[in-house]
Amino acid sequence: MPIVIGIAGGTGSGKTTVARAVAGAFLDRAIMIEQDCFYIDRSNVPFKDRQGLNFDHPGSLDVDMMIKTLEGLKNSQQVRIPQYDFTTHTRKKQLIPLGPAEVIVVEGILILHYPGLRDLLDLKVFVQTDADIRLMRRIKRDLEERGRTLGAIFSQYIKSVKPMHEMYVEPSRQYADIIIPEGGFNVVGVETIISQVSKMIRYM
Repeated sequence: MPIVIGIAGGTGSGKTTVARAVAGAFLDRAIMIEQDCFYIDRSNVPFKDRQGLNFDHPGSLDVDMMIKTLEGLKNSQQVRIPQYDFTTHTRKKQLIPLGPAEVIVVEGILILHYPGLRDLLDLKVFVQTDADIRLMRRIKRDLEERGRTLGAIFSQYIKSVKPMHEMYVEPSRQYADIIIPEGGFNVVGVETIISQVSKMIRYM
């Protein structure tokens, strides 16, 4: 049976870097899924209103679809992953086929928040990084990759990112099997995850 690793942590914590390193260690035996693909489609909401939506709240994600997708992968089936456009806050029409795979790495800020999702994870990881560093990384990403203005980034951070982190993301750390400080820069931490997954593969 495939092994599913969940990697959570705050925005800009380095969880994606960790997830890519873990998946990369197992080459074509592994696939990676990003929580961000499962944002609920907001095409029915006027664009101006979409910009003010709280995308850091657990209700912003189609968790049922995430669970169904992981269940399919755990049953060694191929699944179809939605794609999300962060410039328009809408779901793209194209679905990407993925899997099956021996190792499934799923990452996102709320991966450890949902009980139904946690039940599907064979190894739970939380990436812990200082808030100032996370904010700087988010600013850089949103400016360069998502076409946001500095004012919009700060407004979103104060209104939703920071309070949702404190309310939902940080408390989910209690469910982690492994806590990794400083994300992908923690080479020993990443190697520890890879080593643990390798052991789990041998005993599955």
